[in-house]
Amino acid sequence: MIDPAGRRAFILANTRLQAPPHTPELRLHLADEVTPIWRMTEDELGAIGLPPPFWAFAWAGGQALARYILDHPGEVAGQAVLDFATGSGIVAIAAARAGAASVLAADIDPFCAAATALNAEANGVRIDFTDADLLDAAPPGADLILAADICYEQPLADRVMAWLAAARAAGGARVLIGDPGRSYFPRSGLVQLAEYRVPTTRELEDSEVKRTAVWTIP
Repeated sequence: MIDPAGRRAFILANTRLQAPPHTPELRLHLADEVTPIWRMTEDELGAIGLPPPFWAFAWAGGQALARYILDHPGEVAGQAVLDFATGSGIVAIAAARAGAASVLAADIDPFCAAATALNAEANGVRIDFTDADLLDAAPPGADLILAADICYEQPLADRVMAWLAAARAAGGARVLIGDPGRSYFPRSGLVQLAEYRVPTTRELEDSEVKRTAVWTIP
């Protein structure tokens, strides 16, 4: 298994530092194409059939949620923030830039630890990271839980949405979700806070501009 230093080197070698189109204030180490880095990741790990390297792209839901946070810093200022399924770390970085007291990024993909660290460095912020599967336990204590692009598969969507609802009900954490209208996203029981037209690519989505919303659990 590739070690942390190797993952960091792999990301630096196969991405470039660039600004996501909907959050030009931020800089992330991103890949330009899906298929080449997907294949290289599989080769590096010696495993075929892996999911796409989510850490290598700024997905529409993450861009929208990051945009909302940057435009509404009062949502995160002084808060203990958890960014669930952080991927590249774009949402966590936006929270840190907007004045969060602390930010914990969580993802079970070990490459995300390296990607989030590199991207945090590029933006001059501090992000803590955990690779624990948070869905296996009660939601951790946090003032605000952020989640984006989590509903691309139905079993995962059902599990995550139930976990987020439990966090809201039990601990009172505010929950913000970024979603570009994925099939398994349950709009019922949620309140829409904002909608954006997020530039993306047909390699990642079904159109070059995605209508993407930010939602909360009341």
